[in-house]
Amino acid sequence: MRTALALSLVLFATAACAGQHMPPAPRKAVPLIGGHMPQPPASPRHDDATVLHGVRVADPYRWLEDADAPAVRQWIAAQNSYTDEVVAAMPDGKAMSARVQQLAITSTTRSSPLLAGGTLFYLQETPPQPQPQLMAQRWPDGTPHVLVDLNANGGNTAITGYWPSPSGRYLAYGTAEGGSELTTLHVLDVASGKILSDALPWAGGGTTPQGVAWDADEKGFTYVRFPPPPAGKDVVQFDATLAHHALGDAAAKDRVVFGKGYSKVAEYRLLSSPGAKQLAVLANAGDGGPADVWLRDGTQWRKVLGHDANVRFADWVGQQLYVASFAGAPRGKLLAVDADGHAHQVLDQREGALQDVAPIADGFLVVRSWGPDWWVEQYDHAAKFVRRLPLPAHGIGIGGIAAERGQPRALIDYSGWTLPSRWAEYDASGGTLKTVFAVKAAADYSQIRTYRIDGTSKDGTTIPVTVLAMKGVAPDGTRPTILYGYGGFDIPVAPGFVGPELAWLERGGVLAYANIRGGNENGELWHAQGQKLHKQNVFDDFHAAALALVDTHWTDRRHLGILGGSNGGLLMGASLVQHPRDYRAVVSMVGIYDVIRHETEFANGAYNVPEYGSVADPAQFKATLAYSPLQNVQPHTAYPAVLMTTGANDPRVAPWQSRKFTAALQNATSSGLPVLLLTRMNAGHGIGAPFSQRVGNTALALTFFAQELGLPRK
Repeated sequence: MRTALALSLVLFATAACAGQHMPPAPRKAVPLIGGHMPQPPASPRHDDATVLHGVRVADPYRWLEDADAPAVRQWIAAQNSYTDEVVAAMPDGKAMSARVQQLAITSTTRSSPLLAGGTLFYLQETPPQPQPQLMAQRWPDGTPHVLVDLNANGGNTAITGYWPSPSGRYLAYGTAEGGSELTTLHVLDVASGKILSDALPWAGGGTTPQGVAWDADEKGFTYVRFPPPPAGKDVVQFDATLAHHALGDAAAKDRVVFGKGYSKVAEYRLLSSPGAKQLAVLANAGDGGPADVWLRDGTQWRKVLGHDANVRFADWVGQQLYVASFAGAPRGKLLAVDADGHAHQVLDQREGALQDVAPIADGFLVVRSWGPDWWVEQYDHAAKFVRRLPLPAHGIGIGGIAAERGQPRALIDYSGWTLPSRWAEYDASGGTLKTVFAVKAAADYSQIRTYRIDGTSKDGTTIPVTVLAMKGVAPDGTRPTILYGYGGFDIPVAPGFVGPELAWLERGGVLAYANIRGGNENGELWHAQGQKLHKQNVFDDFHAAALALVDTHWTDRRHLGILGGSNGGLLMGASLVQHPRDYRAVVSMVGIYDVIRHETEFANGAYNVPEYGSVADPAQFKATLAYSPLQNVQPHTAYPAVLMTTGANDPRVAPWQSRKFTAALQNATSSGLPVLLLTRMNAGHGIGAPFSQRVGNTALALTFFAQELGLPRK
């Protein structure tokens, strides 16, 4: 994700693209399977191609796109067996898995707090419980009780979201199966614990987010819904609208109230004012772009802000909608929209990038970030600065704020690299912060030290890199190091508890996190500089971050591994094909590797056009072809060791992306290092994965890195 010195980037870019030699094997590497690496399953090449703008793009592994074809099913099974065989022979596997499991068994965790009508709702999980339970308690002194527990079937069903009614009397919640994210809504009477007869299928998920907004009288709600499919057909995850449901009615009676014809790739965020007196909708045509802001007036809808306002998020402060606008303000400014739809500026751009806004007392709270640093500020009703909240100045990320207008106290959810998740009650009148809940870790994290280094990307941009190592672990030029990055969709890389990754650090390994462009850590311009025609900046930033770790002598190329997932999987793919000599090992989860086909042959690809651009545009096609990992795999090239994972039910990234890239790398690499693919057959993108799967993924990645990077064994 992050930077590197420009000189180093120039020196190694040519050799990396040539892919002539891999770095020597790391120290203490252990040969597998009696000293001989087993051969991967065969992946035949077929004579398929795509022609775009007069350019023929070879596609020899297109046959792997059809998961129902017998040959593809056999190929998936063979690849899973091959991966199992190679990983099973890694001598560190059992010890690493046992330690990761041990570190993952923390005390009870809580997340996603919401306040409604004086009741606090949240998710609670007690490891190794497969899935979180949905909880409620009167705030602040009530007794917690379980509302929804889906653990009876072993964790295959996940809660996808929940939405309390204004008084807290009812709770709508969504469920999905097997990682698919396709949501069915249910309704619970909170006092009695009774689940009502209402069950609403096709309620968003995957390609478009779920959402619910209750009516003020609590007799029904508006929700996101895909068009109901014909009998016997699967739902098509396009053309989402907002439908209205009256409690007690059958789902078939629900009617569309907004969004018909709005966009094939419509996404909606529903925001109700206190008491549900007003409803705002932030509507997007796909991912990564600005939102239109709509207000409901009775049964009519009025657009009050368009794309020119560059709106990214909003929340109600009383009966005024506070909107984060990045138009002419790359770090963000706040606009207030009144009931008549008139907008005026409340807060100008200031130091730090806007990340969130929430009501408190007669004013509001603002969350900001700059690179890896996050903080919260309080403002009064006139938008006058009151104070910065007394949170740690560095090394934490803000998970969310639960608050209600007129209430002087708010719940701040935060964690840090060495700090497990905790909730702090903030008193706006006195400025005090009191921890009211904290997860108890399974080990001592106090000996972890945090360092900050900077890299310089190809265009001169400074990229911050956070480095974690145990006390006494100093740069010696050969530390086994894992660098993580993401770089897209406005999503920041924020400090978060390392948890089971302590298993890597306590054996002398190093973890590093890069704040590269494509995220919004430094505001919307930081994001925009990693979009569409500028996507190569993301890969340059990450390479710069890697070289910064080498230049500061934390590691070398023989001991450097890289890690990412989803859009970060695209980052992994581009990184290893552009600079194969600079990384010893790569773990890439649910990644996008054939960007040329992502848009045209998978539902969510169309939703991603605002972020990646469209290959229908000649300039974008040229830029995409230059970086798309699959099309840039070169034969007879010494590629790093690679481990890819995917889920058969993934609605966000097609599993065939991983299949095609795996086949291409296995047939092309000359390094003798493994290229592995694990397909989880009852999993998706990772959203709602059960505890065992989450722990298993961590253990698998650390085992692979330990083997390939030469992590010292205990």
